[in-house]
Amino acid sequence: MAAEPTRPHGDEHEQEHQQDDDRDRDRDPDAADGVPEWYATGDWSDAASWHPPPEAAGTGRGRPESLPEELAYAVVIPTLGRPSLTRTLQALAAGHGPLPRRIVLVDDRPPHDPEPLPVTVPAPLRPLVEIVTGPAAGPAAARNAGWRTVPERWIAFLDDDVVPSPGWAADLAADLAAADPGTAGVQGRISVPLPPDRRATDWERVTAGLADARWITADMAYRRAALEAVGGFDERFPRAFREDADLALRVQDTGWTLERGRRRTEHPVRPADWWVSVRAQAGNADDVLMTRIHGRDWWSRAQAPRGRLPRHLATTAAGAAALLAAALGRRGAAAVCGGLWLAGTADFAAARIAPGPRTADEAARMVTTSVLIPPVAAGHWLAGLLRHRGESA
Repeated sequence: MAAEPTRPHGDEHEQEHQQDDDRDRDRDPDAADGVPEWYATGDWSDAASWHPPPEAAGTGRGRPESLPEELAYAVVIPTLGRPSLTRTLQALAAGHGPLPRRIVLVDDRPPHDPEPLPVTVPAPLRPLVEIVTGPAAGPAAARNAGWRTVPERWIAFLDDDVVPSPGWAADLAADLAAADPGTAGVQGRISVPLPPDRRATDWERVTAGLADARWITADMAYRRAALEAVGGFDERFPRAFREDADLALRVQDTGWTLERGRRRTEHPVRPADWWVSVRAQAGNADDVLMTRIHGRDWWSRAQAPRGRLPRHLATTAAGAAALLAAALGRRGAAAVCGGLWLAGTADFAAARIAPGPRTADEAARMVTTSVLIPPVAAGHWLAGLLRHRGESA
């Protein structure tokens, strides 16, 4: 259904990226009413260097209304209704470059939620926005529900907590125009703003890792043909974890290539409670599924960091052995195993505290969660082994 027309709250236009310092030099002098010459000539590779007149910026005026069929794209955003979704749409509306044919918001909240999706759609985007009901089965299933409802040849996936740059749409047009016929997808360049006046916390550093992640769907455009060829996202991945890497590997296995584009998107660090790092250990079960599908070398193929699971397993085994030895009255063995557990836990906590702000609150959080993470990670890994035994691609 169409989004209810509402007015945006406030003016949240983002800062122009560094190309915009040269906007007067780059603007096409032959443009009429702010619409550039390349729009008429069809040379879309020039789209990224164009900027609207200052008086049209953020209004939607002067933006080319459509792309040629081979470059037509839809934006698909799965969402749980977080407040950040409005900011994402405001950034798309305030930018320059050709608009998408449509923007699909996949409402993936529980089906019993009676409230309308809490989003304010900016006026320039209202005719483009469609809201579809997701299956409430995770982002993989939600993205499938979104892209399968649209006819466009390209689907640009965004997360509902990112902020596309002012030149995102123009840069995307250039990315798609530059893609050769064998290119299945083009990734955007992710940046994560960190505090300039202090060291980043553990959670901030984890989020900052997205800047180096490959093929993440925080900003990833795929050809419809490639998605159809592999059946889209694998809905066995229930979380926002590994479902994008799995899709990328399956697409590449069929002979397509993936490229990194020039468009830029900011991924702010969202607020998190003390236990976010403990809950994140559920992803160890998804790593088991990745191994079942892609083999043990998937880590290097996906260029994914290995993490500390082997050390978590060793620390957990030492702790369990210490408890068992103590229960059996074997004090010497319990002391040795307890010492190994303590050493492993202390090493993990120190590795997390050292690069951070080292405040009392952050140190307490790291010590507490460093005790819990190894056994929780081991538990999810064992559950994944049981759940995904016998599974394959």
